[in-house]
Amino acid sequence: MSDVMEKLVSLCKRKGFIFQSSEIYGGLNGCWDYGPLGVELLRNIKESWWRSMTYRDDVEGIDASILMHPKVWEASGHVEGFNDPMVEDGKTNERFRLDHLLEEAGVECTDLSFDEMAAKIGELGLKSPKGNELTPPRQFNMMFKTHVGPVEDTASVVYLRPETAQGIFVNYLNVQQAMRQKLPFGIAQIGKAFRNEITTKNFLFRTREFEQMEMQYFVRPGEEDQWFDYWKQERRKWFTEALGIPDSRLRWHEHGSGELAHYARQAFDIHFEFPFGWDEVEGIHNRGQFDLGQHEEFSGKQLKYFDEGTREKVLPAVVETSIGASRSTMMVLANAYDEEQVKEDTRTVMRFHPQIAPIKVAILPLVKRDGMPDVARRIEADLRHHLRVFYDEGGAIGRRYRRMDEVGTPFCVTIDSDTLEDETVTVRERDSMEQNRVKIADLLGELTKRMAIWKHPAA
Repeated sequence: MSDVMEKLVSLCKRKGFIFQSSEIYGGLNGCWDYGPLGVELLRNIKESWWRSMTYRDDVEGIDASILMHPKVWEASGHVEGFNDPMVEDGKTNERFRLDHLLEEAGVECTDLSFDEMAAKIGELGLKSPKGNELTPPRQFNMMFKTHVGPVEDTASVVYLRPETAQGIFVNYLNVQQAMRQKLPFGIAQIGKAFRNEITTKNFLFRTREFEQMEMQYFVRPGEEDQWFDYWKQERRKWFTEALGIPDSRLRWHEHGSGELAHYARQAFDIHFEFPFGWDEVEGIHNRGQFDLGQHEEFSGKQLKYFDEGTREKVLPAVVETSIGASRSTMMVLANAYDEEQVKEDTRTVMRFHPQIAPIKVAILPLVKRDGMPDVARRIEADLRHHLRVFYDEGGAIGRRYRRMDEVGTPFCVTIDSDTLEDETVTVRERDSMEQNRVKIADLLGELTKRMAIWKHPAA
C-alpha cells in the first residue's frame, strides 16, 4: 500500500469515514463499516447517481430482492462460470488468485486461459509471496451459498446475489407494462451484492460485500451500438460534473476479445488513477440479447417486447452501465485527499465536490461569550433545513478550520463581534482559504451559488 493510501486509511478511521468491520474482535477481512461521515458521503454519491439516471422520462427505478430463485444464476452463467483461478501456499495454506500472482510477476493475463495460466507456474517457477511451493490451481466460484427454510438440503440452496443486474432482467416486462414504457427505456437499481473474493485488497476497492449502481437500457436489436456510444459519454460526464473528478485522472480501457465477459459483445471500462495505479471504476457493456434470451430459455416464459405500433414482438438488446457505490466512494476519497504547505505547517485537505461533501458548512462562533453562540445556533438551525451543517465552538478558530479542512467541509461560517453589529458573517472557503463578509440574510443563497459553480483546483 502506498504512503498516500496509508495516510488515507488512517484519516478515514480517525475522522469517522470508514471503520474495520468487527474491529474489536480482530476484524473481518474484506468487510468495512461506514461511519458518520462515510455514510453521508456514500449516500450523497448514490443520490447523485440516482438523480442522473432516473430524473428523466426513459429510465425507471426498482429495488429487487437480494435472494432470487437459483435458476436465475444458472441462466445468467454464474453457477457455471463465475470463477477465479485459485492457488494455495503449500505450507501455510494461504489462498491467492493465480492471475494476481502472475500479474505481479509481470505476466499479462487478459487473454490467457485457465490452462495457460496454470502452465505459467512451472514455466516461471512461481512461488507464493512467502517463497513456498504453490498447489495446482483450481477454479473457485465466488458466489455465497445459503439455504432458505428450516432444512439445509440441495432443494433449499439459494445464493446471495453477486450482482444486481439479474433482478432487473427478470423484472423488465413487469416494469415496462406497469409504467407503459416504450423502447428504448432503462431500469436502474442500487443494491447490495456479495462476492466471496479469494483475496481482498486496497481498502474499499475489492471487498466481499459492496453496493452496486446499475442501469440496464433496453433497445431495439440493431440500435445497441448508438446507445452504447451515448451512454459511454453520459457516464464519463457524470464523473467530472457531479463528482468533481478531473478528466486527467480518468481514461478509457477497451476490453479485448480475450477479456470480454461471456455476455458482452463490446465493453469499455472507465479507469481512475488510484494511488496504487489505474484501475476500473465503471463498466459500460453491450450485452446484446444474451440475458433476456437466457431467461426465456431457462424460465420457459416469453420475454419479448410487444410493439403496439408495428404489432411486432422483439427481444430487446441491452446496454449496461455498472458502477460500484463502494468503489466510487474509494475513488472520491482518493481524489479528494491533498496535502499542502501553509507557512511551516502541512495542511491536510479533503477536496470533495461540495454537492457530495458529508458536511456542507461548519458554523463557528469566534468565542463562547458575548452572545456569539446564540447567534451561531440560530444560523445553524436555519441552514439545517437545507444543508448538512456542523457546529463547533471548541478551541482556537485556526484549529477548527483545520479540522473542517481534514473532513472536506467546503465552507466555514464564523460569527464574531462584527456579526452582532451589522448582521454579517465571515465565509471561509476550504480550497482557497479566502474569507469574505456575507449578510446573514444572503448566506444560504451565497453558499448554494458557490456550490453550484465549484471546480476542482486540479481541473
